[in-house]
Amino acid sequence: MGKITSILQVAQQRAKEMNASYEGALFPNEAYELLQAAPYAKLVDVRTRAELDWVGRIPEAVEIEWMTYPGMKPNPHFVAALEQQVDKESLVLFICRSGARSHAATLAATQAGFRDSYNILEGYEGEKDGNGHRNTRDGWRAAGLPWVQS
Repeated sequence: MGKITSILQVAQQRAKEMNASYEGALFPNEAYELLQAAPYAKLVDVRTRAELDWVGRIPEAVEIEWMTYPGMKPNPHFVAALEQQVDKESLVLFICRSGARSHAATLAATQAGFRDSYNILEGYEGEKDGNGHRNTRDGWRAAGLPWVQS
């Protein structure tokens, strides 16, 4: 349990430094370590169906769109779907493309009573590099963590 505790403590401190009102902020490698070590942890991927189908999926992630495609309108059923698919006592880790939508989803989950909600910084694809490409500098895929494509 020491490894889980130390990762969570660093993530909690990071969120405080960012003035985020959720439990913690993780980097992709930390999130993956938690998913391996903590059987009660759930990964929630909030990217759109199009992103999941065309860019790739994380095995065993719960998939709930934060914004709907096309049009990128807020999903009015996000919290209800989360409550149906994830136990409120779980350690819940949220991921999107680069960390922005998952930040908003983590805030919404926290407000809905998911106390152990963590945002995954950098997201699935990370920030754009100098050529305007993602998946090269940071993020889940650039870290070499598990993913599959349709």
